[in-house]
Amino acid sequence: MKKAILFLAFCLLANLVFTQGKEENQNIVVGKTDSIQSKILGEQRKIWVHVPEGANQKYPVVYLLDGDGHFSSVVGMIQQLSSINGNTMCPKMIVVGITNTDRTRDLTPSHIDADPPFMDSVSAKTSGGGENFIAFMEKELMPHIEANYPTAPYRILIGHSFGGLAVMQTFTHHTDLFNSYICIDPSMWWDKEKLLKQTQQLLAEKKIDGKSLYLGIANTMEEGMDIKKVVSDTAVGTQHIRSNLKLQAAFEKNKQNGLKYSGKYYPDDTHGSAPLITEYDALRFFFDFFPLKFGMKDYMDSTGALATKYQNHFANLSKKMSYSILPDEMEVNYIGYDFLGRKLYKTAESLFKLNVQNYPESFNVYNAYSDYFIAIGDKVNASIQLKKALAIKENEGSRKKLEDLEAGKK
Repeated sequence: MKKAILFLAFCLLANLVFTQGKEENQNIVVGKTDSIQSKILGEQRKIWVHVPEGANQKYPVVYLLDGDGHFSSVVGMIQQLSSINGNTMCPKMIVVGITNTDRTRDLTPSHIDADPPFMDSVSAKTSGGGENFIAFMEKELMPHIEANYPTAPYRILIGHSFGGLAVMQTFTHHTDLFNSYICIDPSMWWDKEKLLKQTQQLLAEKKIDGKSLYLGIANTMEEGMDIKKVVSDTAVGTQHIRSNLKLQAAFEKNKQNGLKYSGKYYPDDTHGSAPLITEYDALRFFFDFFPLKFGMKDYMDSTGALATKYQNHFANLSKKMSYSILPDEMEVNYIGYDFLGRKLYKTAESLFKLNVQNYPESFNVYNAYSDYFIAIGDKVNASIQLKKALAIKENEGSRKKLEDLEAGKK
């Protein structure tokens, strides 16, 4: 029964962490608006920015095209995948949603004279500004984000439809600008598949070590058509999926180039529904090394090995991501108290000490460590930890515990 209760407690942690400290009648805020004056594009550009709550850490950055259309879903997905206790699927990340002014101009790689025959809402007049838009991201937007937000040196670019086309243009002609690319049902038919041909050449001839890409393809076929027949079809209406299947084939054929690639055709998803499932699968693919898996042995640890497991796992993550990643302070604190409550003192102490090591500027880690010393009857060291907490931040909890210790009440 105790094992079952502990397992449930671990499973509930993500929800507890999310709700802890929230007050009623407050707005739920997932981001803020920001803007940048672009000399390259000759206009003011609005962006939406989400920064994870929590300790003073640095975070990878997701640059999201068509930002206003996908911001909430991407932020929510990353929050969920980065907060699953004991089995976190990806890092906490900053999300930068880039909103549009002239979508066709910015997200197309070349100019075409005639409007696309099956896209009545798209005007070709201003098309072909993709290189300028990429220059804006590289030379203006990224420096702005890195100067004003706690960024780590890892970037992801996400785009859907024309945004997917822009993702492929960036990957093909500016490969090193991002670490990972999520390309969702891109418009590779554009300009008689000009970019598609350039990408095929890149994949066959260049080394692309250290980069990751995930391609999601939607089912945009009419009823009666299937994935085998469409390859040899010549109708204008199947150009979109045919070009994407060619792109998929090029990725799968050229495994020698070192790219970490995966992709999928989603037969049950339309062009509009494909982003969610593609983004989810892509994040799981990119960060397949991220989860720290717990077994029942870990939940019952009495030796302190659990803290070592945390430390080793995050050291490995830091190495793979090329920046320092620390275990979540609140998560480790919560688990430490669980072990303390079950009188598994050695493990509790090792977890509290791990937090002190990782977050020496947090009053809370010393306050929590004092509870370990109180539990084992070591008033001297409990007082030392409480005084450290109060030196960082005066707080009612630590002050009351220290007064009780000095008055002999604990």
